[in-house]
Amino acid sequence: MASECSFDIVSQFDEQELVNALDQAQREIKTRYDLKDTDTQIEHNKDTVTIVTANALALKSVRDIIESKAVRRGLSLKIFKFGKEEQAAGGRVRQTAQLQQGITQDQAKELSKFIREKFPKVKPQIQGQAVRVSSKSRDELQAVITMLKEKDYPIALQFTNYRG
Repeated sequence: MASECSFDIVSQFDEQELVNALDQAQREIKTRYDLKDTDTQIEHNKDTVTIVTANALALKSVRDIIESKAVRRGLSLKIFKFGKEEQAAGGRVRQTAQLQQGITQDQAKELSKFIREKFPKVKPQIQGQAVRVSSKSRDELQAVITMLKEKDYPIALQFTNYRG
């Protein structure tokens, strides 16, 4: 086995799945008895989701609905980084969630260091917003993936471009 095997560690989410999850949440909010008259609005921009609703209790319910719809559509909850609740016009409440996508340089360095410590024969390389992990042994690559899935990172990790 002289050839190198490799895979990439990335942090991405399917934008269309997020749009679908938010659409489903919006429909459920319109039909739920406790949220019917709250005039809740969910705004989705490229990298944020903003919720505006009547009060803190309604905000918590709306957030739960969005999170459950996202999980059901295969999205990790780690893509949402919710900010603080703030007052909006007319006594309403607003909360904005930053959408986490991509691995920062610091996170990539931390991942590489962690992999190098546990698996000295495996070579991690930082490539922009991804980390390529390569080795001569497929088994070691599988072990790296398993170990990273068990460790709880603050971002959602996916393993792509597996070449064996």
